[in-house]
Amino acid sequence: MPAIVVVTTVGDEEQGNLIARELIARRHAACVNMVSGVKSFYRWQGKICRDGEYMLIIKTMDHEYPAVAEAIRELHSYELPEILAFEISRGDAKFLDWVGNSLDKEAPFEEEDDDFPNMDEL
Repeated sequence: MPAIVVVTTVGDEEQGNLIARELIARRHAACVNMVSGVKSFYRWQGKICRDGEYMLIIKTMDHEYPAVAEAIRELHSYELPEILAFEISRGDAKFLDWVGNSLDKEAPFEEEDDDFPNMDEL
C-alpha cells in the first residue's frame, strides 16, 4: 500500500489541534503538520471570499484514507471541508516505513494528556 498525504484546511488553530490529535490517537495518521498564515480565496454561495486558515498536511497510508476523510468530516466545522489526497511517489524509505508502522493498531500506545510532548521532552 502506498503512503499518501491528505490536505485539509481549518478556520482556527483549536480545530486544527483537535483534528490532528484525533487522527494520531485513532492511528489513522502518523504525522500531521499544521501550517498557519494560509490565505484562501474562493467562491462560496455566489460570493467571492477570502479567509485566513490553517492547513493540515496529514501523512498516512492509502488504506487509511476513508477513515481519515470520515474523521475530518466528523470533526470539521465547515459545511464542505477540503479533503484532498496525493500519493507519495518518492520519499525516504525509512520515513515511509515509520509512517506505515505508526498506524499499527496492535502496537502499544500510551495515551497522553492534552499537551503534546516535543521530541526533546521524550
